Amino acid sequence: MATILPDVSRTFSEFLLVPRLTKKGQGVDKVDLTTPLARRHDAQADGFGINVPIVSACMQAVSGVELAISLARQGGLSFIFCSQPIESQADMVRHVKSHKAGFVLSDSNATPQTTLAEVIDLMKRTGHSTVPVTEDGSSTGRLIGLLTDKDFWEFEDDLSKQVKEHMTPMEAVIHGNVGVSLKEANQLLHKHKKECLPILDGENKLTSLVFKKDYVDHRRHPMELLDESKRLCVGAAINTHDYQQRVPALLEAGADALCFDSSDGFTDYQMEGIDWIKKNFGNDVVLGGGNIVSAEGFDYLVKNSELDFMKVGMGGGSICITREQKGTGRGQASALMAVVARRDEYFKETGIYIPVCSDGGLTNDTQIVIALAMGADLVMMGRYFAMTDESPTPKTSINGQMYKPYWGEGTQRAQNWQRYSDAMSSREMRFEEGVDAYVPLVGPLAEVFATTLSKVKSTMVNVGADSLSEFRQKAVLTIVSEQSVVEAGTSSVFQFTANRELEDLNWGTA
Repeated sequence: MATILPDVSRTFSEFLLVPRLTKKGQGVDKVDLTTPLARRHDAQADGFGINVPIVSACMQAVSGVELAISLARQGGLSFIFCSQPIESQADMVRHVKSHKAGFVLSDSNATPQTTLAEVIDLMKRTGHSTVPVTEDGSSTGRLIGLLTDKDFWEFEDDLSKQVKEHMTPMEAVIHGNVGVSLKEANQLLHKHKKECLPILDGENKLTSLVFKKDYVDHRRHPMELLDESKRLCVGAAINTHDYQQRVPALLEAGADALCFDSSDGFTDYQMEGIDWIKKNFGNDVVLGGGNIVSAEGFDYLVKNSELDFMKVGMGGGSICITREQKGTGRGQASALMAVVARRDEYFKETGIYIPVCSDGGLTNDTQIVIALAMGADLVMMGRYFAMTDESPTPKTSINGQMYKPYWGEGTQRAQNWQRYSDAMSSREMRFEEGVDAYVPLVGPLAEVFATTLSKVKSTMVNVGADSLSEFRQKAVLTIVSEQSVVEAGTSSVFQFTANRELEDLNWGTA
């Protein structure tokens, strides 16, 4: 007969944190939310990490370019979905990496003979307001001048005129030379009150651009996640079918981390993929595996590989129905605790620390805190981000309320054949492991994210912890009863659910 585990399959909603001593001087402003994403030896502090313990799911309805940019500015990381052609995924990664790069390779250029009409079309397509004018119209040609949207009036000037009649000529362009530091380049922009600084080599050929807006963005987003070249960081998902072609393309595009996107990562296919990637790229790639729900799955993928982090979860997502369709999975809290316990044992045995990512099963900010207390180094979420302005799906009005479409990677709509075709003899998807739904629009990511991080920090202070590692060590969890869930909510009071004016009520009467 089958082996029956004695423990109950539990969810995050079944637990509460017991407060611990908050010491004098502790406060949310002193809490450190940085967390590792790459494996560490003997708890060393180096290696790739993120500034907040939250990443976005590898989903079509979640991790697009705009969301990846916004999340990186807040200190998190997005994993661009792989259920698309390799080149289109690589292009999305490039777009994020070029959005804010300190020294930016120009991708909007013109020749002196380009017409204003052509430049306007270029500006509208790219969203750029500054266009370098080079001899050959390339991004590395000899600089002839600079044209901005302030140099002409679209509805007043003759748009058939050539750029050379409106541009700032080279002799009047303030520029920097190759070798200048980013700090020095920003000082030149400040000194000369300019928005853009071209960087030239010894032959006056354009090498890159430095923008004032990038400096301003950085000052406004002190937690933003940047690489060594001051570019925003971005992750990308891969599968077990075309990784030999997809991985090189994504790394060439600048991806900072990769992870396998699979509902069940406890397979020989994934182990073969991990081995090939690490053999060919070694420590040049930060690689995540999974998903798993047991210590056995952890040991299989970690013991004989150089895997960097592990994703945990099966069937806990808001649009995932794997448990209903196949009867496989595990309560997210139970799965996380089992894997974390094995991770900690493995660290004691080997001195190698493998970060764990809790993927799915989170319905509110409180449960993010519970997952981190249970030992997750970070959490991955889909619905949370799908509800924001920056998710890649269009806004839709339903009965006066704004919503956004949201669907799983295991749906017909996603057509993610490669993720679910291991046991299929054809490309026909015979059943779905996800649903197609709508989620309410909540607004800009920055606003909801700030609230979430404030709650996480406040709870950590309640436990007397200043860092996530200390939080895990000090956290004491208690299982809640059905009655305590009722007690935790509002009771014996009348709540106003409509927008009613207080003056309509006679507060002076008993």
